[in-house]
Amino acid sequence: MAGVITAFSGSVITTTGSETSGHSVIGSQVSVELVATPVTGTTPSATFSVQWSDDGTNFAALAADTFPAITTAGNYVQSFAVKGQYFKLAWTVTGTTPSFTVTALAYS
Repeated sequence: MAGVITAFSGSVITTTGSETSGHSVIGSQVSVELVATPVTGTTPSATFSVQWSDDGTNFAALAADTFPAITTAGNYVQSFAVKGQYFKLAWTVTGTTPSFTVTALAYS
């Protein structure tokens, strides 16, 4: 692993979205750690995925590069084979007034 990338730190996520820009990748694998605390709302759920790009502009998601749904506070780590020169995180949020405070770190 070459380095640590802080994708975002202590961000409050309440709706579906994605990072506005990507991160360059070094190596053949990226490990992403999501630290979610606190998680509030009625039946809150957030599903994070890694999107890939070869040009840093046009990103696409692959079904295999998705975290299981996050419904409680905790640390979640997944490793992914690199599928492009750049990656960014995207998320889908459901529930009634869901709120997730999330820090996302990536190791490549």
